[in-house]
Amino acid sequence: MYKVRVFRAIEDPISCEEYIEGHTKVLKDYGVPMVTSSKPSWQYNPNVYCVVAELEENIKMVGGIRLQIADGKIPLPVEDAISSMDKGIHDMVKKYFDEGVGELCGLWNSKEIAGVGISFILTRTAISIVNQLEFKTLMGICAEYSLKMFTNVGFVIDKSLGNNGEFPYPTDEYITRVLGIMNAYTLETAQPYDKERMLGLRNNLIQQREEIGKKGLFTVNYNLELNITKNNNVIQAH
Repeated sequence: MYKVRVFRAIEDPISCEEYIEGHTKVLKDYGVPMVTSSKPSWQYNPNVYCVVAELEENIKMVGGIRLQIADGKIPLPVEDAISSMDKGIHDMVKKYFDEGVGELCGLWNSKEIAGVGISFILTRTAISIVNQLEFKTLMGICAEYSLKMFTNVGFVIDKSLGNNGEFPYPTDEYITRVLGIMNAYTLETAQPYDKERMLGLRNNLIQQREEIGKKGLFTVNYNLELNITKNNNVIQAH
């Protein structure tokens, strides 16, 4: 059985360290070069929120994903990643800034649960909490192998950047795409099944339900409550 929970990065440094350790290990295990989103500076950003999956029996973190909300000061990871190849990414973030724009980043799951479907769960869950954080546009960056997962949950390839939406990142051996959900509230570009699952989480933040992956059914206990207040334009969770 798995537990999925959410927290504001600056309020849970211990979980942040576990997240960083797990993500770094996965990158090394698969021989993937260290990427921008793996740098630990995000744990000190008040506009970063984490979604993590844990094995309930030993409270071991086995996967995670982050949401970073643009604040006009700290660049989003996608800006750091591709601005040297296309500075238009900065204009794109500015375009959606007034209504709120954030990025889904830093997705990982441990090798021991590969194929279970936890990455899908984490991605859906992160999108489902956007309404609590009150921003509208969600961006992302993904490799070829995860493209279908991201398009299922509503991301669309932005072809205005790079080579028809493609970038050689983190090295020339990899093709990465910049993605966006133009409306993370309505989820209108998501596949019907994924949209239903995400809205189900929004409507019931604490629940247990069965999920299905390539290896069959598994149970997830969700706790997605964020007690949000606003102070000097900074979104806070308690």
